[in-house]
Amino acid sequence: MSTSEIATVLAWYDALNERDLDTLVALSSDDIELGDTDGASQGHTALRRWAQQQPAIKVETGRMYVHDGVVVAEELPADPGAVVTASAFRVVHDHVTAVFHHGDLASALAATELTEKDLKS
Repeated sequence: MSTSEIATVLAWYDALNERDLDTLVALSSDDIELGDTDGASQGHTALRRWAQQQPAIKVETGRMYVHDGVVVAEELPADPGAVVTASAFRVVHDHVTAVFHHGDLASALAATELTEKDLKS
């Protein structure tokens, strides 16, 4: 488990929550890949566009899983009745190189082949 990878992802979420696009870009590789069920995009311009389109809510993380540069972060909804989602990150040299949003934690874990043994304690 790498504290550095987790710290990078947490800093990335902090920058997103604060709408600090310069820090978000600085924490991301030049060719960052962004994806979800609607498609994918790549690069800093796409990241800025994506971040600006996000609703003005704070993403709170729950459980985090990490193994070999892959981090899955559970995303807790502001509304307790809403669906818990998750994102899978690839972190290389303290930069996010890819982030893919999943509709639930199980899907993110399955896509990355992470398991409960990879849960950060």
